[in-house]
Amino acid sequence: MRSWTLLALWTSWTILCACGSSENAADAGPRAGDGSASGSSGSSGGAPSDGESGSGGNSGSLGASGSGGSSGTSGSSGLSSPSSGAGSTASSGSSGSSGTSSSSGSNAASDAGSPSGPCDVYRAGGTPCVAAHSTVRALYGSYAGRLYQVRRASDATTKDVGVSNPGGVAAAATQDSFCASTTCTITMVYDQSGHGNDLAYQGPGGAGGQDTPASATGESVTAGGGKVYSLYVNPGNSYWKDGSSSGIPTGSAPEGLYMVTSGTHVNSGCCFDYGNSETNRKVGGNGAMDAINFSTSCWFKACSGSGPWVQADLEDGLYQGGSTGLNPANTGVSIRFVTAMLKNDGTTALALKGGNAQSGALTTYYSGALPPGFSPMHKQGAIVLGSGGDCCATNTNQSEGTFYEGALVAGSPSDATDDTIQANVVAAGYRP
Repeated sequence: MRSWTLLALWTSWTILCACGSSENAADAGPRAGDGSASGSSGSSGGAPSDGESGSGGNSGSLGASGSGGSSGTSGSSGLSSPSSGAGSTASSGSSGSSGTSSSSGSNAASDAGSPSGPCDVYRAGGTPCVAAHSTVRALYGSYAGRLYQVRRASDATTKDVGVSNPGGVAAAATQDSFCASTTCTITMVYDQSGHGNDLAYQGPGGAGGQDTPASATGESVTAGGGKVYSLYVNPGNSYWKDGSSSGIPTGSAPEGLYMVTSGTHVNSGCCFDYGNSETNRKVGGNGAMDAINFSTSCWFKACSGSGPWVQADLEDGLYQGGSTGLNPANTGVSIRFVTAMLKNDGTTALALKGGNAQSGALTTYYSGALPPGFSPMHKQGAIVLGSGGDCCATNTNQSEGTFYEGALVAGSPSDATDDTIQANVVAAGYRP
């Protein structure tokens, strides 16, 4: 009887221990997989640059089952995790695998700025876009919003034209359908950066002034394998926005700009610009502007070749380099698709670059000191497209040019960033 009792007690104790240990193991699994501590580091993976250092994010959320992967925000940082081996810290390997399988994490990486559009590239380089415009394509890999607005002549109604898919090219079919059997103009080019720097035409019903909106069908080209339309500016067309309180650099703050334009639709009229300009649309003196000019206007009568040239409109002159003298390196570029760049640190340095938007690398036309009298800059923070800064409240634009895409960024981009922008533009596949 005693031995039977002892045996029963021993058996019960063994069962209880086994149950207890499995219960403890069940408790331990979620703790290991929960990754709450490392999950917080994973959330730092929101920015693409943080994604490299955020390897811990994947290790923490790795342990979690699908919910751990859901630190999907951390998923962006998790892209670099495998190389760091941080995942091995998750003792619960099976749940860890679900963390790495977090497909939403990779999507979050794209949303957070994995370089797939020019503004993703700029953000990764520490110089984020504060204005981003295009009638051709999204300038962020995840952008799914409006690109531009058209107005048809038959009934004066308007229609927004967006992208065909997130990060894709313009849905030109929307315009074609809306404008069938009538004519349309482009009345607004929307800012993709989120700062609200939408460009309206400088005329009644737009930003006010004496100009009119450009034709919506002045030119169609191919980008990303699909038909798209450019902003085809002729004399009397221009666009403007006062961005001085919505992120555009002012005073001597550093700034960078790029645009894709054309060397086959140009003239010498003043002034086909894209960039920082006066808020009152009047001449503001040296350094009030910081805009790319692309034209055949040889302002100081000392130019190499016949243009068109990538120039800096800093107000009171179009500069091809750091002075009013000849810059033999800036010989002009007359090909169909042109990348044009300007960067200005606001106090000492200026750079001008350009290249073929279909292939190859950038050429540096000038990199050196600001022209005399322009240090420091006195940028006012409006944005102009298609005209000079002292146009077109009471006068009309005299220039012509083509605008496909462009952006203004806060800070002076690195040369490496410039090169990546050029590669991104080439990859966009511009074709006649």
